[in-house]
Amino acid sequence: MSTESKAIPQELETARNLRKERVGIVTSDKMTKSITVSVERRVMHPKYGKFVKRTSKFMAHDEKGEAQVGDTVRIAETRPVSKLKRWRLVEVVERAK
Repeated sequence: MSTESKAIPQELETARNLRKERVGIVTSDKMTKSITVSVERRVMHPKYGKFVKRTSKFMAHDEKGEAQVGDTVRIAETRPVSKLKRWRLVEVVERAK
């Protein structure tokens, strides 16, 4: 057997770093190890040119159960954990007051 190092190829390393991240507010923590995060974005109206707010809801995996309702959190895209969960909690940016 050869003594090659088990280094991660450069292509995989850059692909791992390109995963999407979002910052949003926790709207529900009533599930075990799961949270619902609302992410707000601003898009320009095609006809009137005014910026309007659009909200997306994401289910995220919270292994330690550390996020509470109202917290601002950072979530990252990951492999599917369940039917609706494709995001995981990275950190709690700011606690709810």
